[in-house]
Amino acid sequence: MGELVLAAKMTHVPTMQMSEQDGPVKGKRQAAIDGHYEIARRAKALGATTVVICDTHWLVNAGFHINANDKFEGLLTSSEFPQFIRDMPYSHRGNPALGDAIAEAATEMGIYTLAHHLDSLDLEYGTLVPLSFMSREHDMKVVSIAAFCTVHDHDESRVLGAAIRKAVEASDEKVLLVASGSLSHKIWSNKDYAPNNGTFTISSEFNRQVDLMVLDMWTRGDHATFLKMLGDYAKHCSGEGSMHDTAMLYGALGWDDYTAKCEVVTDYFPSSGTGQVNVIFPVT
Repeated sequence: MGELVLAAKMTHVPTMQMSEQDGPVKGKRQAAIDGHYEIARRAKALGATTVVICDTHWLVNAGFHINANDKFEGLLTSSEFPQFIRDMPYSHRGNPALGDAIAEAATEMGIYTLAHHLDSLDLEYGTLVPLSFMSREHDMKVVSIAAFCTVHDHDESRVLGAAIRKAVEASDEKVLLVASGSLSHKIWSNKDYAPNNGTFTISSEFNRQVDLMVLDMWTRGDHATFLKMLGDYAKHCSGEGSMHDTAMLYGALGWDDYTAKCEVVTDYFPSSGTGQVNVIFPVT
């Protein structure tokens, strides 16, 4: 019998990679990197064999999609930020059986979902950045799920999250579930980025205050209230990928029945105008 052993909302900002390179960002994202290490250590202690990552950098326009290939190897240069992430090597094992099972469960629950086994279907950096750090502490197989959903609603992503939980529990795997994305996500405009030292600042004080309010809800376990505002939060604070990663996470955890108190393992920080954090969601 499989088990969802741990869940987390995780940052994947490119400056984490840059933090380990010579230059003006060197060392500046160590707290975020340490948060990834801590989540991986917790997953290892709980016996996690696979990480399922809901990736807000994988954009899809029809249906839901899962990268269920058996292996992933290559060099990543981000098409979005080639000056930030370039020639980053990666090599990770996949979990085709679990990816297929999630797609099957979701489709049976009314959410048309396809699992893909294609060497030419690359992983996005919302998956690869967390893996690059977590794999140093614990080597897990990976299943990546598209969570930049442009023509989908949050209720569909909720059902997909429930399907993740159902497929995991019917498997032999112990799973860490990751919602890979930011809180607010209003990136600085191009003309304002450099003059405002945009790499280390928030673009909207309103967004920062709402982000902090959300973190307070999460740490108090007031998830029912948060879910009532999820749609407005994603819209008015420019949630990354419309926060479908977060809807999937909550779907797997029981949606508004979930009451566990979350643990912030990397304090809130701004990056290029956006609000970022690493938060553990205990599984109940």
